[in-house]
Amino acid sequence: MNILFATTEAVPFCKTGGLGDVCGSLPKALAGLGQSPTIIMPAFRQAIESGCPLETTGTTFEIPIGQKQVVGQLLRSQLPDSDVPVYLIEQADYFDRAQLYGENGDDYQDNCERFVFFCRSVLAVIESLDLQFDVLHCHDWCTALLPAYLQTLYSDRAPWNRLASLYTIHNLAYQGNFWHWDMALTGMDWKYFNWRQMEFYGNLNFMKTGIAFADTVSTVSPTYAQEIMRPPLSCGLEGTLQHRREDLFGILNGADYDEWNPSTDRYLGADIYDVASVETGKLVCKARLQREMGLHEDPDVPLLAVVGRLADQKGFDLIARVMQKWVEREGAQWVILGTGDAKYHQVLGQLAAENPQKVAVRLEFSNELAHRIEAGADMFLMPSQYEPCGLNQLYSLKYGTIPVVRATGGLADTVVDSNPQSLAKGKATGFCFAEYTSLALSDTLQRACAFFADKTIWRQLIKTGMKQDWSWSRSAGKYIELYEQTRARHRQEVLN
Repeated sequence: MNILFATTEAVPFCKTGGLGDVCGSLPKALAGLGQSPTIIMPAFRQAIESGCPLETTGTTFEIPIGQKQVVGQLLRSQLPDSDVPVYLIEQADYFDRAQLYGENGDDYQDNCERFVFFCRSVLAVIESLDLQFDVLHCHDWCTALLPAYLQTLYSDRAPWNRLASLYTIHNLAYQGNFWHWDMALTGMDWKYFNWRQMEFYGNLNFMKTGIAFADTVSTVSPTYAQEIMRPPLSCGLEGTLQHRREDLFGILNGADYDEWNPSTDRYLGADIYDVASVETGKLVCKARLQREMGLHEDPDVPLLAVVGRLADQKGFDLIARVMQKWVEREGAQWVILGTGDAKYHQVLGQLAAENPQKVAVRLEFSNELAHRIEAGADMFLMPSQYEPCGLNQLYSLKYGTIPVVRATGGLADTVVDSNPQSLAKGKATGFCFAEYTSLALSDTLQRACAFFADKTIWRQLIKTGMKQDWSWSRSAGKYIELYEQTRARHRQEVLN
């Protein structure tokens, strides 16, 4: 099957979050299963400077944006270590910018215009290169106009009328919400600006548009697919989602085990390990991490880690409150890596300065250090307010680092709480809590630390987690089934 991925992010070209991991890994997994994926994305400055080889194609096109014509051209590359082609839409005024979507906490004011141009360019490229695709797989709000164009402006025109559309929601909270007059930029008839399709409380909403028009809709975990049906995680779109509930599917993201695998991890040097050698391997990695982070070297103290964006959504309000109490009386060490809200920079920085033997904070992002933290930590915390899928818990399981998570979204789908029943069945892989409070997190950490003291049970948890298969090939098989279903639904709609 020929699948076109329309996305704004794909590792290693550019990334701001999990979207980039998905669109850089899933196409390779699909190719490994005999499918023919292609990626098309904007030629952001980050992509141009990524180091990936780029070549010009000689293809140019003009796109109507409101009352003007905007010229773009096409570059070509491919995903490293694969034959997956990558096309990049080059338009310097729109995409040659310091960041992808905005700067200094503010979105670019012309984001609607930028991504109208991108969506219509995708369709122009399909025609210009005479590319034959079965399914157009669109990702998040920046590509959400594509299903609408296929159902309206391009519905009776080849080759687009043969193209089925799958729209994947990676995070419903980011919707692409613009004032109503931006509807004129899309080139679509104002009749579609209605409460069922594109209008959202008087504004133009890209996310709602994609959900309303796509042949099928998916999101990145089964639990998140259920959570977004109702407030607060529906973010105001519960009516639209409930209307499409028969067409909405949840498929978990996968982990890239070529990149995240303790037995081959290039960032661990000679300290690699597998499930057979994990007991000695993790001790070596833990001691190395403690030295690197300036912590007291002690194999018996629980080492708790957090890597990611320092924001409320990731549960840092809970983490900060628990840490402030734990550093006074609990025998545990903390390693934090990431950047985010200034208030957490200040609180965590102060905790590290006042407790250098217990708290190490790096207010940056380092991929190399993230790998060493996964290998050296005993536990990995993800007390998220919501988490559509999450990837770090999957990495942690593979590295024998026990996840401590709030049971939401993909975290609930991938981590099995340690209780007498799950332990007896050999299914337990971590520690979960439901109530979003610092007390619930603290109690769960106390429970985890008590298990840590029992080396027999802890060893069982580590090995059970490491044997889990959360690879992309597992998820890719489910996507292939959904692509087939999407194509069948589109054909049926055309016949009707």
